[in-house]
Amino acid sequence: MELRQLRYFTAVFEERSISRAAELLLISQPALTRQIRLLEREVGAALFDRVPTGVRPTPAGTALHAHALAVLRLADASREVARSAGPVGEQVEIGLPAGMPPAWLRDALARVRGQVPDALVVFADLGSAEQLRMLRAGRLDIALIHDTPPDTLAHQLLFEQPFGVAVRPGHPLAGRLTCSVVELDDVRVLAHRRDQVPTEHDRMIAATHQVGITPRWRFARFVENALICADASNADAVLLTEPSAARLLPAWPWSRLVEPEVALHTWAARQPLTRRVVAAVMDTIIGVTNPPPGTDSAG
Repeated sequence: MELRQLRYFTAVFEERSISRAAELLLISQPALTRQIRLLEREVGAALFDRVPTGVRPTPAGTALHAHALAVLRLADASREVARSAGPVGEQVEIGLPAGMPPAWLRDALARVRGQVPDALVVFADLGSAEQLRMLRAGRLDIALIHDTPPDTLAHQLLFEQPFGVAVRPGHPLAGRLTCSVVELDDVRVLAHRRDQVPTEHDRMIAATHQVGITPRWRFARFVENALICADASNADAVLLTEPSAARLLPAWPWSRLVEPEVALHTWAARQPLTRRVVAAVMDTIIGVTNPPPGTDSAG
């Protein structure tokens, strides 16, 4: 039995309505109903009966309410004792996709600490698709993702970074400042699989079709092991951003792709109804200056 479930239960008990309690708790009605059912299963008795005006507590529900209030008062008192010993943060979990700009992250964390001092930020390394699943399930507070978020989420574009190619030393394309997309025709190019960066994957494929060329694509799922993936697939170029190339393939010269350019976008997303501290952290993150080109990047 969790304190959260007891708080949910007391809200329903006092409101005599699951829908009104859900509004006060800032959670969905189905989610609140699930939590009440889990609590009923744990105590082994029905806690509410449905009536035309909402719900009515059963004798078991009335008995549990008195104990729940006592437990919650004790928990609140314990929290006050802990707070008296020093500042207490409210945890905000933020997902990070692979290759986020370190300088931008440091700036974002410093601003959150300065502007939202009651937020205790916890980062989790997660792919974009997994972050969206966890966000919908209520297991993540803020998602930083490379996929365009659905309209059902509150979201904001943070920044975009140009793609380029890290070219195997000795290859004719190596050492150029820029590389036009048409020059990748018939070149063995390693790129992330679509499930890692679906939007940018599709844009890159569209860009090659636009100029009428056909690279010899090698798709793989990689984060830190770009070099071994490139060697395994005999790739002569790897599609990624400049700082990622500098970190993962330091011996391979990087060229920025042009004609047309293709960029990697990074978004912040959260649930529309959320805790105050989560909304404040999100607003602070959105206000962080975009990373200057060529310093740090996602890839």
